[in-house]
Amino acid sequence: MKLKTFTSGKALFVLLFAAPVLAAAVYYGAVAADRYVSQSVVSVRDTSSSGNVSSAAGAVAALLGGGGGAAPSISDTVYLQNYIQSMDMMRRLDARLNLRKHYEQPWYDPFYRLWPGASQEWMLRYFRSRVEVTRDDYTGLLTIDVQGFEPEFTRQMAQAVLEEGERFINDYTHRIARERLTFAESEAKLALGRSQEVKAQIVAFQARNKLLDPLSQAQANNQLTGTLQAALAKQEADLKSALDFLAEDTYQVKALRSQLAATRTQLEAERLRVTVSSSGEQLTALAVQYQGLLAQATFHDEAYRAALIGIEAARADTLRKVRTLVVVDPPVKPESAVYPARLYDFLTVLALCGMLFSIVRLVIATIREHQD
Repeated sequence: MKLKTFTSGKALFVLLFAAPVLAAAVYYGAVAADRYVSQSVVSVRDTSSSGNVSSAAGAVAALLGGGGGAAPSISDTVYLQNYIQSMDMMRRLDARLNLRKHYEQPWYDPFYRLWPGASQEWMLRYFRSRVEVTRDDYTGLLTIDVQGFEPEFTRQMAQAVLEEGERFINDYTHRIARERLTFAESEAKLALGRSQEVKAQIVAFQARNKLLDPLSQAQANNQLTGTLQAALAKQEADLKSALDFLAEDTYQVKALRSQLAATRTQLEAERLRVTVSSSGEQLTALAVQYQGLLAQATFHDEAYRAALIGIEAARADTLRKVRTLVVVDPPVKPESAVYPARLYDFLTVLALCGMLFSIVRLVIATIREHQD
């Protein structure tokens, strides 16, 4: 008897349709708290390779997808998107605006308020449902929607999100620049040490072999050898010419032979000097060693100069804004509530309850028909 009463048409209508619809009407008509939305659109721009660009020009470039001026930094945009919904952002906003107090205010709306005493993990989930961030990968734009129960608080919170986001961008880019500066300084110190070490080896090499510059010495010896060879050839020709007209024991022939012998002796001495230095090593081998040391010194000097350039660039990056947050659409104070969509939500509940009532009634009618 009770089951029949429970499954009667009136009971089902009240339970599955009338009561839920009435509850929805009461909730959306008198209980649901108004939720305001303040929207802003931003973009992170890399200004490291661009000239001075006005904020208006940067905003237009952002809207057009990054043409001209500073280029959009997609990776930085992703970092900013994740940071906006992070625990650190929530804590900073809570310290500035007392988020917990604001979102606990509508005590009469149990579905959308933050319950008192909620843990920070639960509050973070709630915070992420009130601060929504969407990213356009094509243009690099971030759209930030902030919900609040009061218009002015909603605007203040949206503005605070932008300020904290810009602080985050500046902090982490400067931190990267400082790390680059530290690395460049260590590389410069290392390159300078290696350069000084090689130069010390060059000085020791010169002292050990008693040669200031083996390359220049070898070149000078080669030039002198060439000169002596030319002189020797001329003297041999002069001697041959003299023998055609003079006897072997004449003074002129003896003088030419004496000059020829002296030139040959000097030529052999110079050839020996080219092949063997005072330390007993070949001069050509010493020249090769010396050239290798000079090449190492030049390489480390170039590395040191490159490191100095890197230091100056990194130091400049620590002092200027390498990346900037371009606000394309700033947040404003909302004039009307966006949520809840009372009529839409009520009609949705009405339709769902009507469908549920019809389905259950049809099932019960089918069961009764089979029982009969």
